[in-house]
Amino acid sequence: MESMHSALVVAAVLGLIILLAEKLALTRYGKPLGTALIAIILGALLANIGVIPSASNSIPLYGHIFHYIAPISIFFLTLGVNLKKIKSAGIPMLILFALGSVATVIGVFVAMFIISPESVLGEVAPAIAGMIAGTYTGGSVNFNAIALHYKVNESGVLFAGTVAADNVMTTLWILITLAIPKIMQPFWPSKKLTGSDKKSIAASHQTTHQETTNLSSLMVLIPTALVALLLSEYVSSLWPVIPSILVITTIGLALAQTKYFHELPGSHLLGLYLVYLFLAVIGAFCEFAAINNLEEIGFTLLLFVACVVLIHGLVVIFVGKLLVNDWQMIAIASQANIGGGTTAMALAETFGRKELIVPAILIGTIGNAAGTYLGFMVVGLL
Repeated sequence: MESMHSALVVAAVLGLIILLAEKLALTRYGKPLGTALIAIILGALLANIGVIPSASNSIPLYGHIFHYIAPISIFFLTLGVNLKKIKSAGIPMLILFALGSVATVIGVFVAMFIISPESVLGEVAPAIAGMIAGTYTGGSVNFNAIALHYKVNESGVLFAGTVAADNVMTTLWILITLAIPKIMQPFWPSKKLTGSDKKSIAASHQTTHQETTNLSSLMVLIPTALVALLLSEYVSSLWPVIPSILVITTIGLALAQTKYFHELPGSHLLGLYLVYLFLAVIGAFCEFAAINNLEEIGFTLLLFVACVVLIHGLVVIFVGKLLVNDWQMIAIASQANIGGGTTAMALAETFGRKELIVPAILIGTIGNAAGTYLGFMVVGLL
């Protein structure tokens, strides 16, 4: 009963975070930040001052949000996707993602040279470098696979410290990628944010605030999403090589091509709300105290991870801009590397780029497939 009470309190606080973030995003000073960015900041702030649990004292509710809510939000958002509009985004996103993966590997080698983490972390440093290369190509699956192989997980302090450093940098990188288009656009303009494209994006945000739903629509959307989630889990259990997130995305895309589901009101609202809930929890995982408690080990890990992400960012920003003249696409592809397909999808939705939602999820899935290989390659070369 006590754990249920705790979960309800945390759920209520997360709901209030979203409400406050939305209200602040409508103000003069909050508008440039946007609801997503404010939700992450508020989640991080409340977790670090102890109002809600953080990564080190995580509750089952957070796991349920990652496992169930995030995929359902993807399903709802894909119902508004028109496949004809995403064809042109596929190749550029793949190019940027490949660039980001190479940039991550370069960042790992540069960080090993500059930071010399082996002086503090010992002989396990190359394995941790491989874990970082794997997770910043794919995700936690790759991180854990490399950790298990090299038995880093058996060293509680080092494993916990690496997880904490990864959580902090992943959250910070979400904030940075949200800001990249706004910061870089005045200095190095991209074509995508000018003219009719600006109007299209603005119209998307305007539609979000004007969208309404009704009971009949909810009676269709909610059970359909739950059935899609069940089907995706079932298919993934039969064929483990097929990620469940890819299955639920495919189901959503298939339904979106029918007039009935594409025009069903409320799917975008529901998806967006659940994305904000997911991002608030991402913010809560940004736990600075966990780094501080580990002292020299914690700061060495954070410095190492920060150096990897910095090199990744510099390469993706400057080389990526020469390859693809679109700051938002660059930010989304980079987020797919560092944070994974779900956070990249959230970024695409926040930017109002519906045509990039599916490519973001797909390249995130490719990252999960390739991350472990790159991680082992890095360890082997070190």
